[in-house]
Amino acid sequence: MSEILIRNAQTVLTMDDTEQELSGVDIRLRGGIIAEIGPGLHSTGEVIDAGQCIVTPGLVNTHHHLYQTLTRAVPGGQDALLFGWLKTLYPIWSRFGPDEMFISAQIGLAELALSGCTMSSDHLYLYPNGARLDDTIHAAAEVGLRFHPTRGAMSIGESAGGLPPDALVEDEAAILEDCIRVIDAFHDSSDGAMVRVGVAPCSPFSVSRELMRDAALLARDKGVMLHTHLAENDEDIAYSQAQFGCRPGQYAEDLGWTGDDVWHAHCVKLDGQEIDLFAKSRTGVAHCPCSNCRLGSGIAPVRAMRDAGVKVGLGVDGSASNDAGNLIAEARQSMLLQRVARGADAMSAREALRIATRGGAEVLGRHDCGQIAVGKRADLALWDVSGIESAGSWDKAALLLAGPTRVRHLLVEGRSVVRDGAIVTFDLSQAIVKQNRLALALAEQI
Repeated sequence: MSEILIRNAQTVLTMDDTEQELSGVDIRLRGGIIAEIGPGLHSTGEVIDAGQCIVTPGLVNTHHHLYQTLTRAVPGGQDALLFGWLKTLYPIWSRFGPDEMFISAQIGLAELALSGCTMSSDHLYLYPNGARLDDTIHAAAEVGLRFHPTRGAMSIGESAGGLPPDALVEDEAAILEDCIRVIDAFHDSSDGAMVRVGVAPCSPFSVSRELMRDAALLARDKGVMLHTHLAENDEDIAYSQAQFGCRPGQYAEDLGWTGDDVWHAHCVKLDGQEIDLFAKSRTGVAHCPCSNCRLGSGIAPVRAMRDAGVKVGLGVDGSASNDAGNLIAEARQSMLLQRVARGADAMSAREALRIATRGGAEVLGRHDCGQIAVGKRADLALWDVSGIESAGSWDKAALLLAGPTRVRHLLVEGRSVVRDGAIVTFDLSQAIVKQNRLALALAEQI
């Protein structure tokens, strides 16, 4: 059984139950798990010198649309609110196929890895021209990240009063059938699983009430998690009240969309009653601060959620609405926004990092990940704090205050994904060339 020894870490931010911060210790990894933590450890395996590094659990991304890495900074959508932005992008996305889905996922996951992310969800809700969820799963396997793809869907097109063009919606029976197919083909419920599939109708304004209810029943029958967008902005609230006669939280509860197996993206506009509902039901939230800023959606009440006991993780959201995929930068932004809204003591750098690591793992139901403790999975990020970003920093463990924003090394299940600041699992330079070629071809069709 192969071993890796991480030797003499400057500081280890464990995110364990006691929130230990350890100095000058070694971490021995064996068979994909953390086998031992302490000073002066020995191993016959590979040794990684961490003497100039802060070691954290791998960051966890709880909401993404990986396909959107092909449509960053699209003219016409750069300054629009959510609904207008969607209408600009839908016609472009309708021209995607399997190649676009694969390469965009590969690039998006590599970008996340370089920013310290070891596990990412993905919300894929459109399948034009033969594209399938399988395309993204195969990309994640090449990159080497732990992956939680969700089988999204849209079923109400423009002709029926929805937002997406009719060409991008699917028959609801076919959606449920394909959910069963991908769960049976790829979902792994065991500890250490590299792939877990979820069920994720896109949003209350793009699917029917019946599909929301049936999706929840199917997910629970299969033992998988549920995900959707909820309460993202004022337009979202107005739509819910006009169409359903209630706020989004009530709509979710009525259809079985609360519970420990559910997490919602954004939740910028949750009110006090909805926050209490999510806390009592153990419903999770994927907080996407940069996207919420980019689309002018507002500042999510993360401090109130955390104080009430709501599970909160971070999401970079799609690269068409961020437009980056840097998860450590997302953690910093979450800290800054809560301070803007509530004062300088509203959120510490360490709390924001905990949300980005253990918080995200808890939202995704991964109690085997998200902390550095014996028996947990060997998903680790090593941050070199000897460079210019951290020069002069008195508290280098307050990583979000001074940086860096890219990892030196990243290990997933004890295997190297990033080594010395570079992706080592596939040829990233070739993938970037292909990504840019596909993006140019899409732009030329406008």
